[in-house]
Amino acid sequence: MTNWSSSFLGFLHLAFILRIEALEFHRTDQHSERISGSAGDVLEDNPIGRLKVYVYELPSKYNKKTVQRDSRCLNHMFAAEIYMHRFLLSSPVRTLNPEDADWFYTPVYTTCEYLTPHGHPLPFKSPLMMRSAIQHIASSLPYWNRTQGADHFFIVPHDFGACFHFQEEKAIERGILPLLQHATLVQTFGQQNHVCLKDGSITIPPYAPPQKIQSHLIPPDTPRSIFVYFRGLFYDDRNDPEGGYYARGARAAVWENFKDNPLFDISTDHPTTYYEDMQRAIFCLCPLGWAPWSPRLVEAVIFGCIPVIIADDIVLPFADAILWEDIGLFVAEKDVPYLDNILTSIPPQEILRKQRLLANPAIKKAMLFLQPAQQGDAFHQILNELARKLPHHKTIYGDNILLNWTAGPVGDLKPW
Repeated sequence: MTNWSSSFLGFLHLAFILRIEALEFHRTDQHSERISGSAGDVLEDNPIGRLKVYVYELPSKYNKKTVQRDSRCLNHMFAAEIYMHRFLLSSPVRTLNPEDADWFYTPVYTTCEYLTPHGHPLPFKSPLMMRSAIQHIASSLPYWNRTQGADHFFIVPHDFGACFHFQEEKAIERGILPLLQHATLVQTFGQQNHVCLKDGSITIPPYAPPQKIQSHLIPPDTPRSIFVYFRGLFYDDRNDPEGGYYARGARAAVWENFKDNPLFDISTDHPTTYYEDMQRAIFCLCPLGWAPWSPRLVEAVIFGCIPVIIADDIVLPFADAILWEDIGLFVAEKDVPYLDNILTSIPPQEILRKQRLLANPAIKKAMLFLQPAQQGDAFHQILNELARKLPHHKTIYGDNILLNWTAGPVGDLKPW
């Protein structure tokens, strides 16, 4: 008997055990398990009354007009910058008096400024747009100059945040926009010891349309008959024709090692049943692409599929509130060729424990930018993170190094 045949029989046995346990789980109405300790409590913190945010009123060319020009950015994975703005405009934490503000928010939709025919944002003019917006607030009110931006936060959901490039090598070469060096950056990109993640940044989940997700939910007691699931690119021939740079080779290794393995349901196809398939899977691969993060992480959590995170040194969303080690599985990029052995060796009881933790509604809610917003959702988690940074240290008032308005690539100094 081949190793794959033996593994497949083992999976059938595992599926049987999990099915029996799942039926008992639902029969007793024990639909979730809390993460014990402080993290589970932090997830349910209420930020209302703990901070006040002043929202700058910018000319509409920085935000609303970009959406009017191309509404596709309302649904792509970078849309948090749009919905955070809309949320704050009607949030109880908003103050109309800047003198009362703990934080200042500048609503700039940098990922909506220019989209490709496929709907992907090209960030090449984003530094010009961001720089122009900062010049506007610095010249119209005194608060930016008072702290050099240290009590300001920005939503920068690009692949590599405020480095404003989708390819890592070029993002590293660019670095974070110099004018943002004192500000707090709220971004989807997170990787330890990386040029594009500065100290004090807040890592958030990418945007996943909540209504779309809700419309694809299937009964929670549906058997999970797929062992490993993944849909997406394994190679990026257009941007990485030599094939050695995209995903640092991790996705290519998944394909080359497991394309014929019956335990692995992997393909570049994206079926209409994609969301339903994730709800029928035990493990969902969440490998890095050009950046370490992707919407698959959110989708896996929402659909109760154990995320297999393949992205060395990744910094995950709201990591002080969600114990990712309890609900997911981390596999080093170098260990991808051994994925089958790693996953089949996990005891059924450990799989069940992770599934029960994933069933916690509080964790699912924290991954979504709900409309209308709800206590505990991603909007509130961002506010919680900002509230935990208060009070500001008194040294932010007057002691910050003055910003160099002429620093950065020459192309970024052009007018927008």
